[in-house]
Amino acid sequence: MFKKFSAHIILVRITLCVLSLVATPAAASAGGSFDGSWNVKIVTQRGTCDSGATVPIRVNDGNIASDLSIVKVTGQVSATGNLNVSVGSGMEHANGTGHLTDNSGSGTWKGGLCSGIWTASKN
Repeated sequence: MFKKFSAHIILVRITLCVLSLVATPAAASAGGSFDGSWNVKIVTQRGTCDSGATVPIRVNDGNIASDLSIVKVTGQVSATGNLNVSVGSGMEHANGTGHLTDNSGSGTWKGGLCSGIWTASKN
């Protein structure tokens, strides 16, 4: 099931992992220091999902989104850089958590039978 949508799943999971923040609305608006374009690389550590894809992510006023129409990303970055994100493409979904600093970030993701880590760098 995941192999069929492997490229999309990777994009979704990378986006979720990088963009996963548990934030309140006040914290989201304070997340502006993380605003900008990010590249997120996903690595599968468990399961047979594809690994190594890099996905472009956008943070605007602490809100996380994808510029790719095939991937839906929702999440927020708190003022301290913590994040929770949800990524979906078709029937496939993944969730991620992690932390961003000024120019980089990392975290974990899980979706279906697969899980792994993600890393991010700000453009």
